[in-house]
Amino acid sequence: MNHTNQWGLGLRKGTVLLVDHNPVWHDAFTAEATRIRNALGPTVIDLQHFGSTAIPTIRAKPILDLMLGIADFDQGPLLAPALADVGYEYVANAGVPNHVFGKGAPRTHLLHVVAHDGPKWHRNLRFRDRMLADPTLARDYEALKTRLAIEFADNRAAYTDGKEQFVDAAVA
Repeated sequence: MNHTNQWGLGLRKGTVLLVDHNPVWHDAFTAEATRIRNALGPTVIDLQHFGSTAIPTIRAKPILDLMLGIADFDQGPLLAPALADVGYEYVANAGVPNHVFGKGAPRTHLLHVVAHDGPKWHRNLRFRDRMLADPTLARDYEALKTRLAIEFADNRAAYTDGKEQFVDAAVA
C-alpha cells in the first residue's frame, strides 16, 4: 500500500492511485499549514488547501496539495532552506508553472508557491470553489480523473496534463 502516515497520505513517485476522500485530510492541512506558517513567518500572505483532497465528494490521489501565496513569485526558491526544516524539498521541473516543494517518500504533500492574488492563485481557488459548489461538475471531474488514473497509472505527468482542458473549461 502507498499510504504511510496517520493522515492516510502517501503515493510512490510517478504513480497515480485514487482513493476515497478521507475526512482527516482537513485536519492534515490545518496541522501542516501551522508548520509552514511557523517556518516562513510573515512571508506567508495566505495558505490554502486546494486540489482534490480539498473536495470531500470525490476520490483523490492521497497527496495533500497546499497553495502558498507570497508577495514576489520570484522569491519562491529562496524559501527552500526554511521549508527544508519542516521536511520539504524543492522539486525542480515539476511540470507546473509554480514553485513546487514536496514532502515525504512516498510523497505525502505538495506545496505550490504562487504569487498571492495572481492568476494562478485565482485560477486554483476558483476551480476548487466550483467543485465544492457544483456536485455534478465534481462528479464529472472525478469520472475524468478515474479514466485518466487507469490510462496513466504509472505516468503522473500525463495524468495531470489530461485534466488541464477540464480545469480550463471549469474556470472560464
